[in-house]
Amino acid sequence: MSSKIRVLIVDDSALIRSLLSKTLSTDPELEVVGAAKDPYEARDMLVRLKPDVLTLDVEMPKMDGVTFLKKLMGKMPIPTVMLSTLTEKGAAITVEALEAGAVDILTKPKNLVDGVPAMAAELCQTVKRAARVKVRKRAAPMASSAVENPLENSTDKVIAIGASTGGVEAIARILPKFPKSSPGIVIVIHMPEAYTGPFAARLNKTCAMEVREAKPKDRIRAGVALVAPGGKHHLVVQRFGGQYRVGMAPPSPKDPHVPGVDHMFLSVAKAAGANAVGVILTGMGDDGARGMMAMKNAGAPCFAQDEASCVVFGMPKVALQSGAAERAVPLDLIPKTVLDAFRAQGGKPKATGTGR
Repeated sequence: MSSKIRVLIVDDSALIRSLLSKTLSTDPELEVVGAAKDPYEARDMLVRLKPDVLTLDVEMPKMDGVTFLKKLMGKMPIPTVMLSTLTEKGAAITVEALEAGAVDILTKPKNLVDGVPAMAAELCQTVKRAARVKVRKRAAPMASSAVENPLENSTDKVIAIGASTGGVEAIARILPKFPKSSPGIVIVIHMPEAYTGPFAARLNKTCAMEVREAKPKDRIRAGVALVAPGGKHHLVVQRFGGQYRVGMAPPSPKDPHVPGVDHMFLSVAKAAGANAVGVILTGMGDDGARGMMAMKNAGAPCFAQDEASCVVFGMPKVALQSGAAERAVPLDLIPKTVLDAFRAQGGKPKATGTGR
């Protein structure tokens, strides 16, 4: 960008507003144009100052950050970075904020005075990434009824879904459309460790399938969707006899994302072959394209979210350009497309190697 990225800070703590302002101002590409103590003050500043990015506290008096964000995304959408405490309540409400359209999360350090300056690089990079995200007015929620005439006898099939920026909102939109008898689903999304559990628990309340955070040796079976835990390990799929199970692989210091979509897709290609379908959703970067190519070469149908429905058309674009994804699909049509792909194969598991 030729000009500085204009940032508005919203937090009820005067100390945090001051620390964030000073820290962000150390980056020559950023300009803090204002700091509001609550959403009401922020609303007026948004109209007057027209910032490029908003940093928004989750838990505030008068109106919490999520309620404000929902109102904002319906009228004046702006790339928003949520600041959250690492409490159980804070993690759960932050997941709701991501569903509402926030593009990223940052965890407030326990020691604010030393912690905020210490996270300067992460804070500035997160704000700059957010500025590159396109946001649109939130449309009215669409019906989330499950796909009709679902697959029966769907044992020994795997749906593998990978996502990053914008993925919380995308997954929350499509997962309720999968019927209870759907093949087992494994999901990798780039999220910090504290948030994947609350994300899975929230999805479990809205979906016909059972949704939970994955644990080592969990069986991947019909009617269950497993979300990879954030932060510590890569989720991999392993075959044991006629069953597919979850494994956890240690990361390398060079891995850009943990868990990684590529790691999951590569393991699915090896373990499940043509018994799987791969889906890559909105996200920045290229994670997933290499693993999806391996899935395609192993006989698995693979699809990417289309540009029009993506928050960031990065990961899907690379998968499409490389030929790993066979076609782009609008977000709301992905569940039907995936189940149709299994039906086209005759609804029967294909022979694969041991993958063990």
